[in-house]
Amino acid sequence: MLNIIEVTSPFFALVLCGYGVTRLRWLPLDSILGLNVFVLFFALPCMLFRFGAATPIAQLLNPSVFVTYLLCALVMVGLAVLATRRGPIGWSDASFGALVAAFPNTGFIGVPLLVRLLGERAAAPAIVALAVDMVLTSSLCIALSRFSTGQAGGAGRAVLHALKGMATNPLPWSIALGGLVSASGLALPVMVDKPVGMLADAASPVALFTLGAMLARSRLQSVWVTAAPGRADGVWQIVVFKLLLHPALVLGAGRLAMAAGAPLDHFSVTVLALVAALPSASNVPMLAERFGADAGRIARIVLFTTAASFVSFSAAVAWLI
Repeated sequence: MLNIIEVTSPFFALVLCGYGVTRLRWLPLDSILGLNVFVLFFALPCMLFRFGAATPIAQLLNPSVFVTYLLCALVMVGLAVLATRRGPIGWSDASFGALVAAFPNTGFIGVPLLVRLLGERAAAPAIVALAVDMVLTSSLCIALSRFSTGQAGGAGRAVLHALKGMATNPLPWSIALGGLVSASGLALPVMVDKPVGMLADAASPVALFTLGAMLARSRLQSVWVTAAPGRADGVWQIVVFKLLLHPALVLGAGRLAMAAGAPLDHFSVTVLALVAALPSASNVPMLAERFGADAGRIARIVLFTTAASFVSFSAAVAWLI
């Protein structure tokens, strides 16, 4: 267990560092946008491209990994909506709560941490899971959030809006481009490969620091509002769903698929379960705010899952590997 904590603690320490300097106002809140742009449009795409290009294309296109993770994501969304859509929590808040229950922070934390723990072979299942969540899980939850608007075609327009957002997101494109390079067997020219590698190396530390800064910003801004006394907002229920139920569901589904003869290996199931054990994705509060949901509630879930996952994720690693 000590060896695992030695690997995981630097990752969470960088998140804490970004959180601390932002709460102390040493880092101006306006500068966080610039950090986020660097991470999302430069560093992370280069990291995902490099992993995709170095991974055999058959691993990136493994249908068993894709279907297993997708089915579990759909089940998690359904369970979270059914468990929380009551009283003051309508379709919009329940849907974005379901999204943070099913969408782990694979980009900022998962890929670099799992590669550090398990080697570069862990990148392929993690990248498949990230693609599922960015495109399918997010689009589904955004569509569900529109059910309460009373507007004709609201869900369909929400899906179209979500897909347009995905089309401008460089992360899926970097995964696809890396897969094409892997399939072609070509190598980038040295003058291109070197700066790509330098940006990829910067992705993990800057992304983790930025994640902490983003969590602190949501805590400092007025969007952070706690539930009124006596009002159940389902925050801790979603935290438990994300950190305990989601990885248990993925692990169970993966082992059932293996027992049924699906071409799924134990290593891939382990990686997918550890992906599910990650904290909630940090971009969901921004999505919730854009679509008029309770962004403060979602931000609290992201913060609590991130803080608690230092213990829960390390325990999952100790159990599974």
